[in-house]
Amino acid sequence: MALQNGYSINSTPLDESGETTPLLKKQVVDVDDSVPPQCCSARYNLAIMMFFGFSVVYGLRVNLSVAMVAMVNGTNSQPTLNSSVGHECPVSSHGNNNGSQTPDQPDGIPQYSWDSPTQGLLLGAFFFGYLVTQIPGGYLAGHFGGSIFLGGGVLGTAALTLLTPLAAQLGPYWLFGLRALEGFGEGVTFPAMMAMWARWAPPLERSRLISLSGSGANFGAFVALPLTGFICHSLGWPTVFYMCGGAGCVWAVFWFILVSDQPGTHPRISTREKHYIINSIGKDGGGHGWSVPLLPMVLSVPLWAIIVSQMCANWGYYTLLTSLPTYMDTVLHFDLRQLDRRAGSLPPRTPSAPDVTGRPKRSSRTTTIRATACSPRYHPEGENAFLSALPYLGGWAFSVISGVVADSLLEKELLSVTAVRKIFTITGLLLPAAFLVAVGFSGCSGVLAVTFLTLSTTVGGTSAAGVFINQIDIAPRYAGVLLGITNTFATIPGVVAPIITGYLTKDHSLAGWRNVFCLSAGISAGGALVFTLFGSGKVQKWALAEEDQEQAETERDRLIPT
Repeated sequence: MALQNGYSINSTPLDESGETTPLLKKQVVDVDDSVPPQCCSARYNLAIMMFFGFSVVYGLRVNLSVAMVAMVNGTNSQPTLNSSVGHECPVSSHGNNNGSQTPDQPDGIPQYSWDSPTQGLLLGAFFFGYLVTQIPGGYLAGHFGGSIFLGGGVLGTAALTLLTPLAAQLGPYWLFGLRALEGFGEGVTFPAMMAMWARWAPPLERSRLISLSGSGANFGAFVALPLTGFICHSLGWPTVFYMCGGAGCVWAVFWFILVSDQPGTHPRISTREKHYIINSIGKDGGGHGWSVPLLPMVLSVPLWAIIVSQMCANWGYYTLLTSLPTYMDTVLHFDLRQLDRRAGSLPPRTPSAPDVTGRPKRSSRTTTIRATACSPRYHPEGENAFLSALPYLGGWAFSVISGVVADSLLEKELLSVTAVRKIFTITGLLLPAAFLVAVGFSGCSGVLAVTFLTLSTTVGGTSAAGVFINQIDIAPRYAGVLLGITNTFATIPGVVAPIITGYLTKDHSLAGWRNVFCLSAGISAGGALVFTLFGSGKVQKWALAEEDQEQAETERDRLIPT
């Protein structure tokens, strides 16, 4: 794909509609400009490295969601005013006898008496720090290149994760501060990713490359949630944070060895692929310098459409990401571990008074469980965590598929960029909203709840080829800083949603959780409406290079009759 009249195939300053001609005209003027193979290419190797990077990132982000169930002493953290609280749904015969009870931990592993609002604050603490570094990270990554910021963000977050058990022992305020610092380090990762793809992604491969990279988030949640549940029960919850932190440090080593900021500096890229990427991206693939058009950005309606839509989409996503294990545990009574009942039911755990340290004494059931754990009939499976993770498997698959389909629609000239982004956004926000409402009215049926949750998150993966990559459509040069701006606003639900969920579900009732799901659905539907009305795939005038703007104005003056 060669340049046309000196401009990249995805945009030209002479195009006024931005709807039908970008991305469509493809010429091959030289063998070096033809599309090189995708397999083993530098750009797809970069996508795979980002995929695993964001898998680690979301493992670091969600580990507390499952570990919290094991960290908190259920006998002291639940309300006592109403004996029916948390018991509207019958306890499954294969689960424990009280969904609110905490899974047993190995000897010496502490558990804490944190109430529901405190847990909500701790789960949302990450996003307080995450908010701060989005815009600075995107701005600096757009100027200097994104590899150092993406790799450094993951490495810093992983190192801090290793300190989680110590912070929890010191108290909830220390843990809150540590989680906020982790968010501070991780906040630069997504803007840095977008800044790198502005220099690496050919326009007709943007959807699939960015979707593949970002799908690591769903894959990471899918792997981390059940693995965390298994580790919590088998080795104790502190091991979760040691293993996740160690994985992040190992990934960072490979990242800094294998990755370069742009094709021109990559030591192992082929000449053919380098020319293909640079020629297809054109002038939009460079850095934006120190200055950015702040006022035009603030007044840009398409940018605000992205901001509002991402905020609405993330409300439901973060609600499930941080609170779904609690819903599985306290309402549906799925246990963090699974016991083979062929040997007969274990005796129920009886609450005991706390010891002098304030931590609950071990119940008489503990010895029985450990003895059973040593027998071949014991099969720890992390049922709660696996079912909490299941929705993200579908979301991962659909996000990858949606990227391929979106690029195919553009390459075959079937739809404009704007139409593609709106279709995938509507599909990824409206249908999940409907399934969330269904979850709220599924009652005590664990099968229905898990089915609707899985469908909601699965279909939601299609928005990966919609609003979530729209920044690079409207302003390729400023994609990193724009994603920093949009992600800053989109992170607000990560702070607010867990807190509101904690207060709405203080009694762990079906009605409280129904309100949570219906609220998330309504907000998601609102985001779909906003993007449908105001979204755009057109490269904005303020995003063009100065020489492009001058030529566009000259051509318009020439075409207007005097």
